[in-house]
Amino acid sequence: MRYQQTYGGCVLLALVVMLGGCFSARPEDIEAFLRPDEAQVTADDYLMQPPDQITVISSKVPQLQGTVRRIGYTQTIRPDGCISFENIGEIHVAGKTPRQVAEIISERLKKFYTFASDYPIDVRVARNESKYYYVIGMVTNPGAQIYTGRETTLSAISKAVPNVQAWEEETQVIRPSLALAEKPKIFKLDFKRMIEHGDMSGNVLLQEGDIIYVPPTILASIGLTLQEIVGPLRGGASIVADVEVLSDDDDD
Repeated sequence: MRYQQTYGGCVLLALVVMLGGCFSARPEDIEAFLRPDEAQVTADDYLMQPPDQITVISSKVPQLQGTVRRIGYTQTIRPDGCISFENIGEIHVAGKTPRQVAEIISERLKKFYTFASDYPIDVRVARNESKYYYVIGMVTNPGAQIYTGRETTLSAISKAVPNVQAWEEETQVIRPSLALAEKPKIFKLDFKRMIEHGDMSGNVLLQEGDIIYVPPTILASIGLTLQEIVGPLRGGASIVADVEVLSDDDDD
């Protein structure tokens, strides 16, 4: 009976490992990702959202000049997507670029100030708090990471730091689909080859919401599966042992 249980467990374990290696990557999906040298990302391309922090600067407006220690006037975009200033009121900034917001503020301030230049107001993203990409799996620093617009697979995985259980050759780069009829874009990245041989063919520019999954190696998968199986059994055995001890005490 014990042999059958052991054999059945091994078969089940083998199936789990085999299924764990069946990824959905498609080599051609890498074409959906831009190379770092193919895109010029500037601050004016950034679409601001709550709770980003933005700084508004103007040397002609006292409120926006700032202090010796801090330039300009910094606000956090409220949940309703707005910021507000004395005299000019509320401004809806969510979904707008820094340049668009600067133009709105400039137009409103023209009622109170005379500007000589075409761009008297400068709006900057002081802190990005609304956009993320994700690195999960066998890494030291998993989870959501702040997206700035210049992250690549190389910089993202290096920052996350793969651990000793990582199957770096089978790293999956995933761009989720926002449309139900469209499949997500997934390609396999050999991160080990990238860092050991300088193969930058998979070093692409990430977008907001992209996911990088670093799977466990086959041996690590076996170890993790055994932990899931043996852990509850050990707990059950401990409970049984405690019950037997209590029963023996009651008999005494």
